[in-house]
Amino acid sequence: MRRHPRTAPFASLRNLFRNALHSAFAALVALVAGAGFADNASASTIVSRTFHANALERDWPYVVYLPTGYRAEGVRYPVLYLLHGNNGEPMDWVTQGNLQGTVDALIAHHEIAPVVIVMPQGGTDWYVDRKEKMETAFFSDLMPEIESHFAVADTRDGRAIGGVSMGGFGALRYTLEHPDRFCGTMLLSPAIYSGDPPLASSARRVGVFGEHQFDPHIWRTLNYPALWSGYVGRPWRVPFFIASGDDDLVIQAESSLLYTRLREAGNPAALRIVDGGHVWPVWRELLPAALKYTLACLR
Repeated sequence: MRRHPRTAPFASLRNLFRNALHSAFAALVALVAGAGFADNASASTIVSRTFHANALERDWPYVVYLPTGYRAEGVRYPVLYLLHGNNGEPMDWVTQGNLQGTVDALIAHHEIAPVVIVMPQGGTDWYVDRKEKMETAFFSDLMPEIESHFAVADTRDGRAIGGVSMGGFGALRYTLEHPDRFCGTMLLSPAIYSGDPPLASSARRVGVFGEHQFDPHIWRTLNYPALWSGYVGRPWRVPFFIASGDDDLVIQAESSLLYTRLREAGNPAALRIVDGGHVWPVWRELLPAALKYTLACLR
């Protein structure tokens, strides 16, 4: 068959272009694969562990965020303990709160220092010694477990604590009882009430504050106002970041009241009220500012 005299040069040019394109694409794939391998080798990680807690007389699971470049040997990292809400899960912070992406970005932009974050399973125990010895387990079992298995600080200026909803109740209690243990606290829509909890509160239904039905006396014994005088009478002052959605009517009012009481006592505190209710989109929005404020104390 006779070819058009202009066809052959164009065919050669097409083949040359196709071969060059294939070579470039292969090089790009190799480059991306290599870069991806390098990133994965040092990227932040989420680790799930279980250990035996003597105070609970059972195994106790928890989740840990380890920052990019974490090494078990060498420098010890500051540590943040985060408590989840009623009937929630430790992984809620990651799956619903976007904790890993948020912390990665804050560290990358040098807005917070690299930090290890520990998220224990709290069930519906409200972090007190009632159904189980959850509070005792936190201090006697969990903290030693973390400090022996991970390269984290074991001093006050290397520890912070926070919580959401029920976890805010627990974080507030732990801070007021043990201000010598934590240098910063974050409370996101904390389920705290200066009086008895409202009728809709899960605190009345979980079998923690009463054997068979809600007992106001037990609640008041464990509620934060009972710890107030002990806290203000001690030398430590812990900065509090307190936040809520404006549609979370009772909790935003109680958050504002706690903020006012802290400031009147000369205690550092920050208050944020944003649009929304008692939901993860609100807490996800609040998390960057909460982390920056709370972790500013860590050394």
